[in-house]
Amino acid sequence: MIAIDNVLVSDQVVEEQFVCDLTKCKGGCCEDGDAGAPLENQEKEYVKEFYAIVEPYMTKEGIKEVKQVGQFLYDREFGWVTPTIEGKICAYGYHDKEGIIKCAFEQAYNDGKIPWKKPISCHLFPIRLSKSKADPDIEYMNYEPREDLCKAACSLGVKLKVPAYQFLKESIIRKYGEQFYEALDATAKHLKENNK
Repeated sequence: MIAIDNVLVSDQVVEEQFVCDLTKCKGGCCEDGDAGAPLENQEKEYVKEFYAIVEPYMTKEGIKEVKQVGQFLYDREFGWVTPTIEGKICAYGYHDKEGIIKCAFEQAYNDGKIPWKKPISCHLFPIRLSKSKADPDIEYMNYEPREDLCKAACSLGVKLKVPAYQFLKESIIRKYGEQFYEALDATAKHLKENNK
């Protein structure tokens, strides 16, 4: 376990290798799970603020689901989450021409229409964040790829020799800032040297 500020980082985040291989998994993490994408409190505001801009990127089924249940809903296990269509694909997801699931928020962001990329829980995957029950100021950062779905990403990471935290550099910096990432990177390199 690596402690940086109030975040306890699992060793696997720096030891395991991972690079998303969308041609193989087709973005399956957007439809394979027990709930929609977890949302931070501020992110609920972004969803409300940008929904009208993002709606044209959504499928008819996604729009219908949002009209029925709301732009986000509360799940007892995961807190506030995006809605899903029949318990599968995120209501904000759609399939591109290659059959890869894309995010309506991310597409609107890429097109320069909104300043928010997508939920940080999606951007950080396969890292999952959780709060300590004993101390809510402590956060756990765990490496949790899906066993079957992420097999190709784990293989590609090993082939390219890219640790998970390096693959997720942009999202880690987005969540915690440059200094946090630099501390994590320095710790990872130190651990690697000592394990030679």
